[in-house]
Amino acid sequence: MSELEQKIHEGLLLDESCELTLAELSRACAMHGDWVLELVEEGILEPRGLTPADWRFAPSALRRARIVRNLQQDLGVNLAGAALAVELLEELERLRARLGCG
Repeated sequence: MSELEQKIHEGLLLDESCELTLAELSRACAMHGDWVLELVEEGILEPRGLTPADWRFAPSALRRARIVRNLQQDLGVNLAGAALAVELLEELERLRARLGCG
């Protein structure tokens, strides 16, 4: 496993200029590529590129995808519910940052 692949696997990808392919993202989440396609269709992930073969995902997509995976596997939340939960969690983070709560 390359150093980049190891960092992706461990969730340590911090450089926003480093983008993930569909295969890298699905591998990092231990999910099938079709699952990632569903996240894109639901609007949870927004790749750059026109076709799945050309798609590139920002590192933040890895965090979002893993949250959705955990919500689905641990709590049985459907994609629509997971999309709402991710949006609310991110809004909560933004509000806490604005308030300096951390």
